[in-house]
Amino acid sequence: MIFQTLFECMDFSCWLFFGFVLLLLADVVRNWRPSNFPPGPWAVPFLGNIFTGVDYKTMQKLAQEYGPVFSVRRGSQRMVFVSGYKMVKEALVNQLDSFVERPVVPLFHVVFKGLGIALSNGYLWRKQRKFANTHLRYFGEGQKSLENYIQVESNFLCEAFKEEQGRPFNPHYILTNAVSNVISSVLFGHRFEYSDSNFRKVLELDNEAIMLSGSAQAQLFDAFPGLMKYLPGPHQTVHANYAEIMNFLKKEIEKHQEEWNPEDPRDYIDVYLSEIEKKKEDPQAGFNIDTLLVCTVDLIEAGTETAATTLRWGLIFMIHHPDIQEKVQAEIDRVIGQSRQPTLVDRPDLPYTEAVIHEIQRMGNIAPLGFPKMASKDTTLGGYFIPKGTATTMILSSVLFDKNEWETPDTFNPGHFLDSKGQFRRRDAFLPFSAGKRVCLGEHLARMELFLFFTSLLQRFTFCPVPGEMPSLEGVLGFTQSPQEFRLLAVPR
Repeated sequence: MIFQTLFECMDFSCWLFFGFVLLLLADVVRNWRPSNFPPGPWAVPFLGNIFTGVDYKTMQKLAQEYGPVFSVRRGSQRMVFVSGYKMVKEALVNQLDSFVERPVVPLFHVVFKGLGIALSNGYLWRKQRKFANTHLRYFGEGQKSLENYIQVESNFLCEAFKEEQGRPFNPHYILTNAVSNVISSVLFGHRFEYSDSNFRKVLELDNEAIMLSGSAQAQLFDAFPGLMKYLPGPHQTVHANYAEIMNFLKKEIEKHQEEWNPEDPRDYIDVYLSEIEKKKEDPQAGFNIDTLLVCTVDLIEAGTETAATTLRWGLIFMIHHPDIQEKVQAEIDRVIGQSRQPTLVDRPDLPYTEAVIHEIQRMGNIAPLGFPKMASKDTTLGGYFIPKGTATTMILSSVLFDKNEWETPDTFNPGHFLDSKGQFRRRDAFLPFSAGKRVCLGEHLARMELFLFFTSLLQRFTFCPVPGEMPSLEGVLGFTQSPQEFRLLAVPR
């Protein structure tokens, strides 16, 4: 009787308020912080911490407040962030199997659908990564073949710089095209001319997608994909760009299918087509045309973005530190001279150059937040409980600038990688490619490219600022951190 009376007395606004309270209680219950879960900032009901910045500087401030293992909430998803070399090493190296899976990232899942290498999991991931690793390292004559590809492209790159005749120019897409041509030679069996407008368009679309996908607006899609897919925003541009890139790569694959000769594989795609035939009885391994397409995108990005962006940072740092540039050139002149190209065999004899390249990677801070991982089992990190399935991000910038690991973390200092005798030394806290089982697939290739491209460029040119246009050292943060657009002078030596 009492409930019936209350029911009859409630008007629309009361029902609205009652409904809101019920939803609020449901949100609180559903998102109740698990026992001993990493601490973090207070979350707004329904929205979580969407008003908290998504950039690595904000994350590092939260680490100072809440400790090296903390959490934030995006919508209804709790995410754990790990900061500092000690704790990142604990997660990725000491607990090798605890954070080996990828969470579903809605912004990218629309495109990659859990296929390929970067965003897949389980048996399919293991098979696809093993296949890619084998053929990236050993295709053709193995490392020597990759070195030859890079040396050939270094000549094209230096000639393109020479054609600028010491005039101001923006090196962005010349460098990106050069680096991408190496992985393109492995994948497609051919390179693309720097004047190829179709391939230049693909590079521009990919660069735009990478920059936009790191923005706060695009990441709203990850928090509320069901709602955001109907609304305008940068996520729509990201998806449209990838659709165009996929169409370009589909044509390359279709051409290979038409010309395919299993007795004479020319490149990665040909070998993959053969693997599709071999693995017909093992569909869970995922060897099919759809996965090949996603793997091709994965390899293009892994083999282009990191090295190309690092080289741009390298030119900026050389312009800002002409004394360091001169020392690199002096070492190159002494060991290699001007009569032949640099080779990988020269690397041990160029310790200062090697140290400078590593310091460029450290200070460039290309992937400050790495790529999100997921707890593959219930685990404990830093004394906190992290349930299986929790998205986890390693703040790689906190490792590269860890004050406990680097003598002058905020200063460009090649001495970080030199011992007392001036010989190159490795540093445990040098993790620009992440670590563990999900270490960047392109690390091996990128390290070769950085050494050969960088030494070739400094062997043949001195890099100077355009008068009145000193390049900025402040990066532009997207999914990666890249330099602001700049022009320079490449003066032949």
